[in-house]
Amino acid sequence: MHTVSEPAYTVAVRALCEFTAKQGDLDLRFTPTPSAQEGVAGHVAVTSRRPAGYQKEISLSETYGPLFVRGRADGYDPALNRLEEIKTHRGKLESMPQNHRHLHWAQARVYAHLMCRKLGLDAIEVALVYFDIVDQTESVLVETQTAEALATHFAAQCERFIAWAEQELAHGAARDDALRALAFPHADFRPGQRALAEAVYRSAVSGRCLAAQAPTGIGKTVGTLFPLLKAWPGQRLDKIFFLTAKSAGRQLALDALTTLAARPLRVVELVARDKACEYPDRACHGESCPLARGFYDRLPGARAAALDCAQLDRASVAEVAREHEVCPYYLSQELSRWGDVIVGDYNYYFDTSAMLFALAEANRWRVSVLVDEAHNLVERARGMYSATLDQAAFNAMRRGAPVLLKQALGRVARSWSEVTREQDAANIEYAAHAEPPARLLTALGQAVSLMTETLGEQPDVFTPEILRFYFDAMHFTRIAERFGSHSIFDITLGRVGANAKKRNAVLCLRNVIPAPHLTPRLARAHSVALFSATLTPAHFYADTLGLPESSVRIDVESPFCAEQLDVRAIADLSTRYRDRARSVDRIADLIAAQFESAEGNYLSFFSSFEYLTQVAAALALRHPSIPCWQQSRAMSEAAQREFLARFVAGGRGVGFAVLGGAFGEAIDLPGTRLIGAFVATLGLPQLNPVNQQMKARMHEAFGEGYAYAYLFPGLQKVVQAAGRVIRGPLDRGVLYLIDDRFARAEVRRLLPAWWQVKVLRQRDLGVSGNPTI
Repeated sequence: MHTVSEPAYTVAVRALCEFTAKQGDLDLRFTPTPSAQEGVAGHVAVTSRRPAGYQKEISLSETYGPLFVRGRADGYDPALNRLEEIKTHRGKLESMPQNHRHLHWAQARVYAHLMCRKLGLDAIEVALVYFDIVDQTESVLVETQTAEALATHFAAQCERFIAWAEQELAHGAARDDALRALAFPHADFRPGQRALAEAVYRSAVSGRCLAAQAPTGIGKTVGTLFPLLKAWPGQRLDKIFFLTAKSAGRQLALDALTTLAARPLRVVELVARDKACEYPDRACHGESCPLARGFYDRLPGARAAALDCAQLDRASVAEVAREHEVCPYYLSQELSRWGDVIVGDYNYYFDTSAMLFALAEANRWRVSVLVDEAHNLVERARGMYSATLDQAAFNAMRRGAPVLLKQALGRVARSWSEVTREQDAANIEYAAHAEPPARLLTALGQAVSLMTETLGEQPDVFTPEILRFYFDAMHFTRIAERFGSHSIFDITLGRVGANAKKRNAVLCLRNVIPAPHLTPRLARAHSVALFSATLTPAHFYADTLGLPESSVRIDVESPFCAEQLDVRAIADLSTRYRDRARSVDRIADLIAAQFESAEGNYLSFFSSFEYLTQVAAALALRHPSIPCWQQSRAMSEAAQREFLARFVAGGRGVGFAVLGGAFGEAIDLPGTRLIGAFVATLGLPQLNPVNQQMKARMHEAFGEGYAYAYLFPGLQKVVQAAGRVIRGPLDRGVLYLIDDRFARAEVRRLLPAWWQVKVLRQRDLGVSGNPTI
């Protein structure tokens, strides 16, 4: 046995066994696992059945050489001298792959060993308790083990891990030394960047949540990563999670980390499964996908090779995965256990089944979280905690479903019809309700249970349509469990086709206020820094995102001055829907007049593709000499790159885009690549029954329904779009805010303080809007 005076590497029992006892194929057929809440409820259900004297959640630990192994055993029955490891599941237990069972036994035996050492036992009963969360039944597998045999098993797991632990200790020491010596990668901070960096450092040291509004162009990515890396050794961090809304944000983070050159820091990029998967037409198990076959047997070699790379971005992980014939998507997930900085989408930490959050919980990691472009988190989180079921898709799926599912799906269909009957009879297109329908949820739960069993036994009967409904129904029932005053249940009725006689019902559990879901995630982190150029007003983001009361806020003073951006609000022109037809020619002439007075590249933003197309057509007709190009619906990434490529230094022309779309934020067109922008909208969400319900719910919660549902989100998009013009201290440009409401004081108060808005009429600019052709 290895012996040292002080254990230096702490490892959770679960992490130890997942490293040493996983073997065989990657196999996701025994899915889905219960949610975290269902797992907790299952554990409570099992332990509540146990007799008086039963011990729950027993903290256990032991030092083995350089390892300090710790964990919490689920339960111990002194009367039976039985250590229990409780696992919740859905579906038939016989369908569970053998390698899952192997891992569970390894964990149970380690806990049993630790219990023997704690109580001085010579032998103990070890029980795996499998609890079916659907029918609430237990399946108990029991073995009797001697303390000596369990000690041998424990030593084998530790010995297998020690070489890796020693390597990790060496890596951690080298990393911390490098971070202590890390220097800022540029000659000096940009204006405003130092203030941001100091605020992030202070929040890390104090373990608090920071909301930082910092203007575009000051280098927020480096300005947040650098101070957090400097704080790392002193705060004994385990991970930094850099979370983004878009792939462009991920790339900026990866580039910044390359610039910082903090070797041997390990950086891991997480990408969506559909972008990483080599065999998208195959199922994730060894009988279907060659990269799933023997995955855990080849994982140690792939893992060791990968961690030799300086940066584990998508391309690097894919290359290692090909060399070792393992799945690149699941390899990157495994590597996130051993990476230092993990760069990925918001959903990896904030979603209902967020992987990074679950890992941080299970391993008790000390993590700091950076949330890039945090204004996007409100809408993204609403999506994470909402769920939709479409009746037309359900009916189409049901027609092709196998006989064994017909009865359960029939109950769902009948319950669905009951839910919508009254609304359909009254010919009401949209209606919101106080609660989701209990009978439908029961029917859905029964169908999900049967489908889970069937998936384990006869996976081949699941067509893509059946599988899609299965996942949608499961998500719907899980979101329903979280339903409260933060959400709405609504039903929308419509026609499937022009000649359809029956109306289609779309059911939605619609999250309005994500705060109750996000607050525990923010509280779990050692520190959080949310940063964006648009986090105004502060109370809107604090309320909707659930920022802790101890949060601090910083408004970084803009390094730009009013002379750099000529802001013109056009007070005699309305872009309201009822006025759009009359506005088209006037906006086209306004764009042309500005272009003729200062030729160069401009971006013009509109509230919809229809409006955009109308103004672009008018500009082409009335001023054919001005080059213009347009964003299109469902634009591919290649087409987006082509759109941006038109903005060359010294170029001339007008790009037309939709506000809040791909070109409204996170694009960088410095210098003469962009010299002006036109924003022909307040960006307000569409006035419709759904948004009116959201407004009502916001008013109940915060007393400012219109502002929370319409005004604040709209102006955030406007300011983001305008931020494309001035990117550096030498940039100059013009911004037109085209709508009479921009002249209102309550609207202008929400615009950046450094702007000096000139309220003008179109005739002041010499533009009449009268026909010229």
